[in-house]
Amino acid sequence: MKVLLISANTTNAPHPVYPLGLDYVAGALAPRHQVRILDMNLAPGPGELETAVRETAWGLIGISIRNIDNVDALAVKSFIPGYERIVRLVRGCSAAPVVLGGSGFSIFPGELMARLGADFGVVGAGEAIRPLADALEAGTDPCVLPGITCRGRSPGGAAARGGDVSRQTCPDEAQLRYYLGRGGILNLQTKRGCPFHCVYCTYPHIEGRQFRLYPPDGVAREARRLQELGARYLFLTDSAFNGDEDHALAVARAFRSAGVEVPWGAFFAPLRPPGGFYDRMAEAGLTHVEFGTETLCDPQLRRYGKPFTSADVFIAHEQARRAGLYIAHYLLLGGPGEDPHTVAETLERTERLEKAVFFAFCGIRIFPHAPLYPLALEEGQIAPGQDLLTPVFYRSRGIGTAEILARVKEKAAGRVNWVTGDGGDETERIVTRMHRRGRPGPLWELLLR
Repeated sequence: MKVLLISANTTNAPHPVYPLGLDYVAGALAPRHQVRILDMNLAPGPGELETAVRETAWGLIGISIRNIDNVDALAVKSFIPGYERIVRLVRGCSAAPVVLGGSGFSIFPGELMARLGADFGVVGAGEAIRPLADALEAGTDPCVLPGITCRGRSPGGAAARGGDVSRQTCPDEAQLRYYLGRGGILNLQTKRGCPFHCVYCTYPHIEGRQFRLYPPDGVAREARRLQELGARYLFLTDSAFNGDEDHALAVARAFRSAGVEVPWGAFFAPLRPPGGFYDRMAEAGLTHVEFGTETLCDPQLRRYGKPFTSADVFIAHEQARRAGLYIAHYLLLGGPGEDPHTVAETLERTERLEKAVFFAFCGIRIFPHAPLYPLALEEGQIAPGQDLLTPVFYRSRGIGTAEILARVKEKAAGRVNWVTGDGGDETERIVTRMHRRGRPGPLWELLLR
């Protein structure tokens, strides 16, 4: 069967993200099925998509939905209208079954099946598309398969978790040129799943609560492969790279053994690290640490379900700083229990985090399956059965978003190392301009003074 996979994501703030997930989907489909990936970041308009859909008798067309919106309470932007346009165009050009997947779809399978009028959907691991494609080719019923939802039926059963994963990294020349010309950033994954219980997070629902660790040597070979393709920076997309510290250290050792020389970064939980942890990471090429800190007030950390304390944050930060790494902290203010005192404590304590960039977000997006959802229901912030495809943000009873934003802006006044949200259109323009001048990587380190 010939399969067209469409990466529908076109968000470029602060920089475009290579569609890693579709590499795994392509790896699952090959070699039995012939696969083409169409990246909408490269498509200047609907004409290229229409040509790709019409030029081949596709047996299946998959559309990857990465994000529902930009999860920014201060500048909300929904991506659903763009997905609707893609599906309408595909429907107008082809009779092939349309299959939805991706992390965004896995959060809202029923809503998106109804809204977009797809034939099938893959909830959880995208590799479940392989048995779906096999069933369609054989003429058998795919709706009995794990992780598969079908048009006209309510989503049911567990999300697909996948078994052995195999990435097929073979971007065409135009796709490779696009990402290498915009920061040189390619990405890879070292594990799936997350055992943490963060109040806002959907990772455990999408990927499962247990870590599924990839063999470190295999991860290192993939990193070396991306390096040979021309990557000038690697980003590791794990929910928290250091969630399993022994595995993270094994990956770092494998990077050194494999001759991985390009710099890399990842998301980290600011857990209290073992001695020398960040020194070893730096020796393996780590340059950028992005901490999901959220708050520096211990009662708020407990309410957020975080597996660390503010003391752990300070220790992790200091160890990473002494290892010579660039450090960013993400702050997520306005959650359950937030009030003027907890906001003030967090903002005051940021002074103890030397040489850091702060990305401050105000308001927490409410998603089904996240621990915040039943709390929001209990407090009457959302109604049972409410359509959450339209972004809804949790509002603390103790302090309003406007007041939080005013306090953040007061703290950030005159400090270039403070960014509200993702920085917006102006940040995207600056980053794009610097990437085109040849500067690689995420570039937020340039805000450090």
